[in-house]
Amino acid sequence: MSSDLHGPVAPTPQALGTLWPLPANRVRLAPDGLLGGWQARNAEATLPHCVARLDTYGNLGNLRRVTGDGEPAFKGFWFADTDVHKTLEAAFWSGAAPEFAAEAAALLEKAQDPDGYLDSYYQDPDKRDRQWNELHFSHEMYTAGHLIQAAVAAARSAPGDAVAQQVVSVARRFADLLVQRYGESPETDGHPEVETALAELYRVTGHRPYLDLAARLLDNRGHGVIGPGRFGPAYFQDHQPLREATEVTGHVVRQLYLLAGAVDVAVETRDEALLAKTEQLWDSALDSRTYLTGGQGSRHRDEAYGDAYELPPDRAYAETCAAIASFQLAWRLLLATGKVKYADEMERVLHNAIAASTAVDGTAFFYSTPLQRRTGHDSGDENAPGHRLDWYDCACCPPNLARLMASLHTYAATGDDSGLQLHLYGSGAFFSGERGVRVETRYPWDEQVTVTIADTGAEPWTLSLRVPAWCTDVRLTVDGTPAPARAQDGYLRLNRIWHTGDEVVLTLAMPARLVAGHPRVDAVRGAAALVRGPIVYCLEHADMPADGTLFEDYELDARSPAAVAFHSTGLAPVTLQVRVRARAAENTPLYRDLRWDGGSAAALTVTAIPYFLWANREPGPMRVWIPLAAQED
Repeated sequence: MSSDLHGPVAPTPQALGTLWPLPANRVRLAPDGLLGGWQARNAEATLPHCVARLDTYGNLGNLRRVTGDGEPAFKGFWFADTDVHKTLEAAFWSGAAPEFAAEAAALLEKAQDPDGYLDSYYQDPDKRDRQWNELHFSHEMYTAGHLIQAAVAAARSAPGDAVAQQVVSVARRFADLLVQRYGESPETDGHPEVETALAELYRVTGHRPYLDLAARLLDNRGHGVIGPGRFGPAYFQDHQPLREATEVTGHVVRQLYLLAGAVDVAVETRDEALLAKTEQLWDSALDSRTYLTGGQGSRHRDEAYGDAYELPPDRAYAETCAAIASFQLAWRLLLATGKVKYADEMERVLHNAIAASTAVDGTAFFYSTPLQRRTGHDSGDENAPGHRLDWYDCACCPPNLARLMASLHTYAATGDDSGLQLHLYGSGAFFSGERGVRVETRYPWDEQVTVTIADTGAEPWTLSLRVPAWCTDVRLTVDGTPAPARAQDGYLRLNRIWHTGDEVVLTLAMPARLVAGHPRVDAVRGAAALVRGPIVYCLEHADMPADGTLFEDYELDARSPAAVAFHSTGLAPVTLQVRVRARAAENTPLYRDLRWDGGSAAALTVTAIPYFLWANREPGPMRVWIPLAAQED
């Protein structure tokens, strides 16, 4: 078993790929920067909060119940064990909460059945006969996957530690049971996740059957083996084989976890066709099913993707776990291909959808992250609250955030044979072999990123700095002298013999931008968004005049450019000052006549049918509201 201190994703040397992650123990985010501050808050507030809630809500009690030491009744959702596993993973990545890690490891070992099975819901005497008999519903492999990922974190962050070894042993017994039971089976789990966990466990142990099972589970999906369920086979991505799919569909978290596992298997088996398929499906999500914030999933009913361009801001589900899965998938694709678009998307979803999920104190969270809330919105349902909650009945998101933030430092930079690449800008130190840099920046509030060479080696090497797609004005100096700032495939690549103390200053101009949606996104037609750098902005009621005007009656005056304001105190270091005006909407009827505007575009004659008669012929698109070039009477 390897003792290298890698992070959550560590392809083997023979894997297909372009970049490799830096060793987790050779990178650090400074706590006074935005990214490092999030990571510090996670260790100081979010992780302890999660640990406490696992007791309050019975997750640990469910496992104690299996050992005879818990409450008489199971509490929470049937996959409640996964919250324990994710929190345990966060504890190992952060090096915090050692008492919890030791307690959880001992409890998991004690609760595990002799054959390796470990799922407290199905270890209930009344449910044992249901084990493995309802995979469409049970999340048994999903639960095993999160246990395995906790073990990966244990093995990589604390090699040789007795508690870490205990967790690895527990997870491997469960993984071995999966291999024994499903190594030649046509079945698969209703909720993907175990695939990427098994691939990573293979990377830790070198035990090939784990990778083979991950590959088999991927190929098993898409043949109707899961059944239609409540929402149909597409919900499970079981409607067609992964290798034949042309667009993302169904439950968003399941889809993204499935693709993450596919990337892991593809690079380890050097399956270029499978890797290309994951890129194609990822593109289908980014091209027409992703919100400006990077959130994905427009439907609450089944937590799923909608149709292409179905992106209503007020009904956005955009689950936090989906944003995390998107970030994790983009990282894998970045390592595999080196394409800057994946780093760009990591930045967008991290700074917006993921960041919005957590309160400034680190102890309250959004499950869904809509892009609009209406005055008087009914926020009684915890699946769409009007404010963050400190926990949820289905609490998948808070511990998922904890494990991501605990390992956030491992996602910022990479290495390859040519040198070092910086993808996410935050203050800290980044080392790869004999090459290393220190970064100082207030990004994304400030435009300037200062990179100082801290370790050089004797040979020339390339320092690569990402130029975000949103930036059109880039400036560069090396040791105070202006240098050409010509990006190559999205990166400024500086190759030379470096000396300790050499200083590179990258300036990424961040004017405020006004952004429009694609014309097919009906829900935002005629609207615009405010963006500066990677940050999406919003208007909030607390900043609006207290003159009785309904919040929804304000409109943006696009003729007046936004002004950027900097603050040394307050909620945000940078705000945008924009001009708005109130519409006279109080006595306006719900629908009103418009007068025709002839315009100059070529016209043609079409037939409109009564709405109630639609869908009586060949299936196809339909719309009631048709954009009309007209002016109000």
